[in-house]
Amino acid sequence: MKSFIRAMALGFAAAVIVAVILARVRSGSKDPGVVLYCAQDQVFAEPLLAGFHAEASPAIRPVWDSEAVKTVGLANRLLGEMASPRADVWWSNEEFRTRQLAARGVFGTNRLGNAGLPFVAFGSRHRCLVYDPGHLPAGGLPASLVELTNARFAGRISMAFPLFGTTSTHLLALREAWGAEAWRGWCRALAANRPFLEEGNSQVVQRVARGEALLGLTDSDDFASAVRGGAHLAEIPLGRDGLAIPNTVALVRPAAPGSVARRLAGFIASDATIARLSADGALDPAGMSSSDSMVPDWTRMLASLDAATSELEGIFRR
Repeated sequence: MKSFIRAMALGFAAAVIVAVILARVRSGSKDPGVVLYCAQDQVFAEPLLAGFHAEASPAIRPVWDSEAVKTVGLANRLLGEMASPRADVWWSNEEFRTRQLAARGVFGTNRLGNAGLPFVAFGSRHRCLVYDPGHLPAGGLPASLVELTNARFAGRISMAFPLFGTTSTHLLALREAWGAEAWRGWCRALAANRPFLEEGNSQVVQRVARGEALLGLTDSDDFASAVRGGAHLAEIPLGRDGLAIPNTVALVRPAAPGSVARRLAGFIASDATIARLSADGALDPAGMSSSDSMVPDWTRMLASLDAATSELEGIFRR
């Protein structure tokens, strides 16, 4: 927990520095370029942005998030900057926080795509449980997330701290799918089983790969990355308790047709970008189905966000 607090402090300090830089850029440059707030992993997004720059020759100024406060940190910055937005384009690697920003009016009257929405969702990855077959034989696998509260898994489960990123979105979606009372009981029982609470999903798979945890609740891209790196891990599909996680892109500031910001948003959501992200492992391969996953009730999730987040903090804070 101390490392998590340190990461939060460092993330806040970095945000202050970036805000100062952006303010200087806005005030002191005739051509500040396009400012992109990007919650997609830098290792995947940076080469793509370099390719766009080479083709279109705009100045793209990305602002990245941190692993510890994935997506939520940048989303909160956008909310705080509504009166005077610094970002032109928002690229998130999940959907819920984008819907939160849309509901709060961050994207104004901007529209993208053909659905009349202020954002476009594209590509997909998914939530999953991972394990090492050498440490947990097939006969001992949990049949569902409910079984993570069993005593045999006490102190042997790893998950990202559930106030941020896809872990937060997943648990909030489960709250609406299961009902608040059943979900609350499960969260309390899970917390009582003393899971490892990690700074991010990549740390989850690393702990399972080291044999320190039997099970890890994580994202498919982190699982795929670990396997490519030589980890002997396997996946337990979550079925109706699973969650598909698309990327999203939106325009924060008004952008005319043909503008660099609008062209960048189109590039980010393009088939070529999806193919590249899939090849790199940031998205699931084309054709991988998540049709059996739950369909979140976004309206209810947004309405209960503050209360549910407070509950999560109260249950999992140590």
